[in-house]
Amino acid sequence: MKANGLNVLVTGGAGFIGSEMVHQLIAIGCRVVVVDNLSNGKKENLKGLPKDKVRFVKEDVRDAGRMTKLMRGSDIVFHLACLGVRHSLGFPLENHDVNATATLGLLSVAKNENIKRFVYVSSSEVFGTARWVPMTEDYPPSPMTVYGASKLAGECYTRAFWHSYEYPTVVVRPFNTYGPRCHHEGDSGEVIPKFLLRCMSGKPMIAFGDGCQTRDFTFVSDTAYGIIQAGLHDNAIGTTINIGSGREVSINDLAKKVAAVAKRPDATLIYEKARPGDVLRLCADIRKARMILGFRPKVTLSQGLKQLKEWYMTMKQSPEELLKSEIVRNWGI
Repeated sequence: MKANGLNVLVTGGAGFIGSEMVHQLIAIGCRVVVVDNLSNGKKENLKGLPKDKVRFVKEDVRDAGRMTKLMRGSDIVFHLACLGVRHSLGFPLENHDVNATATLGLLSVAKNENIKRFVYVSSSEVFGTARWVPMTEDYPPSPMTVYGASKLAGECYTRAFWHSYEYPTVVVRPFNTYGPRCHHEGDSGEVIPKFLLRCMSGKPMIAFGDGCQTRDFTFVSDTAYGIIQAGLHDNAIGTTINIGSGREVSINDLAKKVAAVAKRPDATLIYEKARPGDVLRLCADIRKARMILGFRPKVTLSQGLKQLKEWYMTMKQSPEELLKSEIVRNWGI
């Protein structure tokens, strides 16, 4: 599909990855409706975008009647709205309701409204802990949290609409994303922003477990680009595609890289009890994304950490002030 002139709806479009997608979609000539209930997203993430190209609507994706009206006339729906992994530990039923049940509802609306394409943005959490790497899309999923299970359920519903109805869907599995607009606060707080802000504030970084867990960290501009391309390429229809860097980094090694970027050679890393359901190893096989989408991540981890640090330095609040909204043990059990 040619991007210029497309009408696109992005659920969760005021969130971290979603807002980066909106910025990129506008840059390639799309008109975008952003649907977000602002439980995790922020309207300020859309600041500076042309009002004649972007429409923001505060809405819950579980409201089928309202979503039907909002989705009507869209060419593509990118569905990112969800509740996160740490939220699922304390509120499993709500997590499933938003992540799985609402996805089935949106798929039904999209099919009935003849929307040309539905892109479901899943998560590497569906895999659980890797027994071998890199992990292809065919790696057997074994989620360790309700969040991972609910995202897998959403994937299954999305694939079922392709197989049962030949409704054009795509499943995208981003691995661990970081960069400007990422979350350090509340139960959305992730390791990279928390590590970096703590280093910049002269505080110790905190790892849960022994720090040997590995992740595939991908800069947000690369993740957003990959998701958008999955929505535009005809050959992606009916497929499931990993989006990652293809590189495995331990939390211990990440701490060293963050300390170097923050210019804190004396930075310390302390260890606390492991988080329940924590995935111990992840690394994406991205050959399929490369073959179908021409996807090649451009930003290395060191470059991305530097860009994130520079972004924090432009904020009105200091790192110390930002950390006031951090919850160290940020899950509800």
